[in-house]
Parts: sequence; structure tokens; C-alpha cells
Amino acid sequence: MSAKNPEHGSAHEVSLPPEVKLLQEVTPPFFPEGGSGMTILVEWPPGHPGLPPHRHSGPSFGYVMEGAVRFELEGEPERVVEAGGTFWEPGGDVIHYQDGNALSDAPTQFVVTMLCAPGQPMLRLVDEEELKERAHLRAPRPFEG
Repeated sequence: MSAKNPEHGSAHEVSLPPEVKLLQEVTPPFFPEGGSGMTILVEWPPGHPGLPPHRHSGPSFGYVMEGAVRFELEGEPERVVEAGGTFWEPGGDVIHYQDGNALSDAPTQFVVTMLCAPGQPMLRLVDEEELKERAHLRAPRPFEG
């Protein structure tokens, strides 16, 4: 998911010095009251599939530093986010299907800042039964046409 926040105006209306570049601006659907934030660095070796399908308790915002991430959220087509690109996800009930290294011959690094709901882990894996129940919400796979 990605979008410019219309409430903030365009990046050109913001008074940023030339050394500061706006990479991503979104309005998260919610911020968990009493929640916390954390920033992690993920380093996948070549061809690493990433984490199994999972959810985050709050919104997450990412930046690819090196390589390319295969990124897929429930209801959206799979896409590749290359170095210098950003991604975000709303958290909550949405399943994050893929975050693996899209490259078979080079490592990938990305940074993710997550807003976490109080008393909940930053990430919960989704079991096979629920994946089957929600299969109709997943965008068609590239090999499915």
C-alpha cells in the first residue's frame, strides 16, 4: 500500500531543505492507544523466502535499503519493492503474505518501523486453516493469471 496523504498537501509544499527527501507519506488507519513503536533491520540472504504469512498488531512502514523485497498484502497483488522504495501496511486484520528477498543472487536489507498494540506481539503467524478460510481475499497469484 502506498499513497500520499492529501491532508498534508504535496511534498513540494513542505519546506524541507534539499538534503531531506520525503520518501513516503501515508495516513495510518489507527494508532493503538497505549501502543509502542519499534524499528527493525531485516537482512535476508539471496533467495530467502521471508517470514511465513503473518499479521502486525499496528501499522508498519518500510524502506528497502539494498536489494529487492517481494511484498504482498491480503487483497493486493504481489509486487517487488526495489532499493530506495517504500512500503506500508495497515496492520490489524490484514494478512502480510510475503516479505522475502526477490533476488536469487544478492542479499536484501530493509528497515521497518512498526506501531504495536499494547500487550500484543509485533507479529503473529497465521495458521493454515485461517489461510484456507481467507483464500478468497488474496489477490490472484502471478502464475494463476
